[in-house]
Amino acid sequence: MTIVDAAGGVVVRDDMVLVAHRPYYDDWTLPKGKLDVDDADLAACALREMWEETGYRCTLREPSVTVTYPIPGNRTKRVTYWRMTVDSGAFVANTEVDEVRWLSPPDARTLLTHGLDREVLDQLLR
Repeated sequence: MTIVDAAGGVVVRDDMVLVAHRPYYDDWTLPKGKLDVDDADLAACALREMWEETGYRCTLREPSVTVTYPIPGNRTKRVTYWRMTVDSGAFVANTEVDEVRWLSPPDARTLLTHGLDREVLDQLLR
């Protein structure tokens, strides 16, 4: 079985959490993306993906959480998420993410489409 590594984040600002809408999947999720050959490690991947998908430059905070789930092609996706804080930037809609919302953690939890995202949110906001 092939492992596909990815990384992302739970971004927190003023006690609010960022949730992203992906038009291709028509879902609300936590920003994340696959590890590129140019990424030094998963932490660099998480920061790059956050910037590419949301326009925010962030700082990683501890701890991190890793989850796995099956994807097509007899593969497994392994995603490491960090809690993050915003340093700079502003959202710009793009082909991957057309809308973001800053929500209270309970409202973010309700809006998230996938149960695994809710679990990650719960773990990183303890």
